[in-house]
Amino acid sequence: MQFISLLVLAAAVCTAVPYEEYILAPATRDLIPERVYHINGSISNPSALTNVNRGKATFHGVSSVTYDFGRNIAGIVSLDVSRASSQDAFIGVTFSESDLWINNEACDATADAGLDTPLWFPVGHGSGRYTAEKKHNRGAFRYLTLVANTSATIAVESVRVNFTAAPTQDLRAYTGYFHCNDELLNRIWYAGAYTNQLCTIDPSMGNALPLLGTITSSRNITLPETVPWWSNYTIANGSSVLTDGAKRDRLVWPGDMSIALESIAVSTYDLYSVRMGLESLFAMQHADGRLPYAGKPFYDTVSYTYHLHSLIGASYLYRYSGDLDWLAAHWSQYKRALQWSLSSIDSTGLANVTASADWLRFGMGGHNIEANAILYFVLQESLHLAKALNDTASSSNWSRIATTLKSAANAKLWDPAAGLYRDNETTTLHPQDGNAWALKANLTFSSNQSSTISTALSARWGRYGAPAPEAGSTISPFITGFELQAHFLADQPQRALDLIRRQGVQHGRDAALCAV
Repeated sequence: MQFISLLVLAAAVCTAVPYEEYILAPATRDLIPERVYHINGSISNPSALTNVNRGKATFHGVSSVTYDFGRNIAGIVSLDVSRASSQDAFIGVTFSESDLWINNEACDATADAGLDTPLWFPVGHGSGRYTAEKKHNRGAFRYLTLVANTSATIAVESVRVNFTAAPTQDLRAYTGYFHCNDELLNRIWYAGAYTNQLCTIDPSMGNALPLLGTITSSRNITLPETVPWWSNYTIANGSSVLTDGAKRDRLVWPGDMSIALESIAVSTYDLYSVRMGLESLFAMQHADGRLPYAGKPFYDTVSYTYHLHSLIGASYLYRYSGDLDWLAAHWSQYKRALQWSLSSIDSTGLANVTASADWLRFGMGGHNIEANAILYFVLQESLHLAKALNDTASSSNWSRIATTLKSAANAKLWDPAAGLYRDNETTTLHPQDGNAWALKANLTFSSNQSSTISTALSARWGRYGAPAPEAGSTISPFITGFELQAHFLADQPQRALDLIRRQGVQHGRDAALCAV
């Protein structure tokens, strides 16, 4: 008997998921709340809904209870109701990512003004299961509040969420893992991996911005008025696609893909969802070679930098998948897209950017250091791709252009007194994005110059992390991701780790360090 027990124990150890205590993705797609967070009014046995087959919670008149799922989740909510004393009885559901936005009257916002409308279920129609429509899948929430707004007595047997993120993945079957002697770094790494899973969606559940342009930030929408919400636009082909965000925008944004793709490659290896996103962008390519700012149905806006991010995505996809057939099939489109970028280079040897759209920073335009550093990076990536496809003619041309660009950027934009690159020739601003990208792209001439940039960037850190002066007082997790890479590439790993700890912990107050 002892021998059999040892065999069972050994089998369990062998099949255990490595570092599974850190993985935030759920083990099942059928989720129930972990605990009761807050109660208003009279509710009998509210904790019954935190356990499978443990009775029912009964609402007595106007009342509400907030449940905590323990981390950000995503999905479609269902209620099992056994009794309602009135045909006019309703149960409302509100969602919130943070406990700061828990509300009986509304969900946290997805539109540019106002708060989102609750989901209301007409539970007075009879016992049974009430399930939200597919278009009302909620992309990210930790807290769910059940609201009874009439004098009826209502018995609820369960509240469940069908977890819809990462629809094709075995959620906890990572292909890459991380572990070190710093528990905070461990948690941040796995939170980042889980964030990418939350941002991977069923393509038919896309676009959480249906009222973009209709409701703007200039509107003053206050309770009890709320804003309707839904996500039901098909944004790509296939069965899964990587997007920019779990709750919003739920669109294919090439800049977000550029920072997320490498993390996906070393954790879940869901390159299928990346490929579906890239193919949706290449399908929208214009005749002149330009790629879209964002995937459909976003506005057709010109963005020099995000156009380049799509090319980075294609290069990374090949790097991590080795799919030469995919690269070859898209090579003519890739070259036309790169030529569109190169057509902006003027007599200075630098790209003269005429489109302002970027990651919401200010002042994009002219001989901008961020745009030119990203272009230089893309040229270097393109040389590797051309070699893989034996395209020697393209390689020779791109190499010459890259050499000239590097010299011009350092001659015109390097500020030795500050130890940083200027945003362009006409300003004294030293941006986070352009300097981070200069290091990432190897635009510098020496290791000493790289170290100088790293030192100058770190000297600007504040309590909450690395500033992006090109966006006012913003602390940007997006651009800081590139600065982290920059410090590593400048041979300053301790600075990178310090910044991860400083800024990463700021994102962990409520959910799961979910936006690092």
